[in-house]
Amino acid sequence: MNRTNAMARPRFGFGGGFLKRFGKAAEGFAAVETALVAPAMIALCFGVMELCEGYVCSGKVTAAASTAADLVAQDSSICDAEMNDVYAAVGAIIFPYSLSNMQVRISSLIDAGNSTVKVAWSSGYNTSPRGLNSTVTIPAGLVTSGGGQSVIFAEVTYYYTSPTGQLFHGAREFSDKFYLHPRRTAQISRTSGC
Repeated sequence: MNRTNAMARPRFGFGGGFLKRFGKAAEGFAAVETALVAPAMIALCFGVMELCEGYVCSGKVTAAASTAADLVAQDSSICDAEMNDVYAAVGAIIFPYSLSNMQVRISSLIDAGNSTVKVAWSSGYNTSPRGLNSTVTIPAGLVTSGGGQSVIFAEVTYYYTSPTGQLFHGAREFSDKFYLHPRRTAQISRTSGC
């Protein structure tokens, strides 16, 4: 092919040569691919972040319930100031999530005979305590009937609101319960003053 014929052909015509060159060109494909894939990747990123935040909050609720029961079970008698310290410790575990969305209820359940347990005392943070002498259903084997045993029952509920609100709409409830036997005495007493 001589030089004059190559120059005489139109470079950007709609003939077969244009389609071949278009098929081989790669200059703009990265921008087009990014424009097509970026929205899906951004949505996926925010979705994963939102799921992870919810999972972390759920784990903090479990740790808070465990800690609340453990701190109370270490004592032989607990007063209002010590109970406030327990709530502060639970709040430190829940941090950085808002404490106004957290409810904590700690109760001492004692053997009531006939394979039932009743509430000896109960205390609540952002929720009402259980009624005195009310019966509570617990897993079998925690308190032996007629043995005078007791168990500390901690309940933590957190109403999680997602920072982005894309995956979880509104508040999602995470809750956990934890049971522990007192360590120093058969039953932990509850007093108002320390």
